[in-house]
Amino acid sequence: MTLKQALGSARGLLAANGIADAALESELLLRHALKVSRVQLYQNLNQELRPEQEADFWQIIKRRLSHEPTAYITGHTEFYGLDFYVDQRALIPRPESELLVEEALKFTGEHPARENLLIAEVGTGSGAIAVTLALNLPQSKIYAIDVSTGALEVAAINCQKYRVENRVQLISGDLLEPLSEPVDLIVANLPYIRDSEIEELSPEIKFFEPRIALAGGEDGLDKIRQLCRQTVNRLRRGGCLLIEIGLEQGEHVTTYLRNLFPSARVEVMPDLSGIDRVVCLRLTQNLP
Repeated sequence: MTLKQALGSARGLLAANGIADAALESELLLRHALKVSRVQLYQNLNQELRPEQEADFWQIIKRRLSHEPTAYITGHTEFYGLDFYVDQRALIPRPESELLVEEALKFTGEHPARENLLIAEVGTGSGAIAVTLALNLPQSKIYAIDVSTGALEVAAINCQKYRVENRVQLISGDLLEPLSEPVDLIVANLPYIRDSEIEELSPEIKFFEPRIALAGGEDGLDKIRQLCRQTVNRLRRGGCLLIEIGLEQGEHVTTYLRNLFPSARVEVMPDLSGIDRVVCLRLTQNLP
């Protein structure tokens, strides 16, 4: 079987089993099986697969047909133009979360201290957001917090890969509880899916991604409300809180924050699909 034939067969099999983007997925999985780049793959489409290569590839396709996410199979995912290691110990970073990075960089660009800031990322997971901020803000110190020891192990791999472990301090704990000092910026992508909606998620998410990073309680806002309350004594004067939210949660979160911080500026930013995605709180003073 040639590479071209393998691609076509895999694409048809994935599509027939309801796997979206079957063409792209079959390509990624074949490249992973052969350990080749995209250019190398398409330069050698008529090359014959060796028996062991063919066996490895179809074993990988079998895993994908069981709905194991491609990112977990390959151990790679892209976020903000960077390649991150990921496995089942951590949630797969989503493109929607890149808005958190964009808003964080916007805030730091407007801050008098510029890059020399203290930042806390809560629920760091794979560490994608913390690492991205560290690379873009080389003078800042970042506390990356997660309650999951496994997720922190994944984050450590990514910190070492990009050589930012001296500026990203990984901390085990629940939300802001382990934070030892106030910071200028808090960035958080916490679980916000309603418990009743967990079973409606795709098999890729429901059966493979860590539930602790997904389930947010009855209305999806348990951890977000807890974080908002903790923020009262954790933000410096003029500080900023950025929280990723789910569908139709913007009004609830902004109202909650305005009650906690009456003098602060609170707004919601939509993602590229026009869906409210990030709530931003900007303080003018230390306390509400």
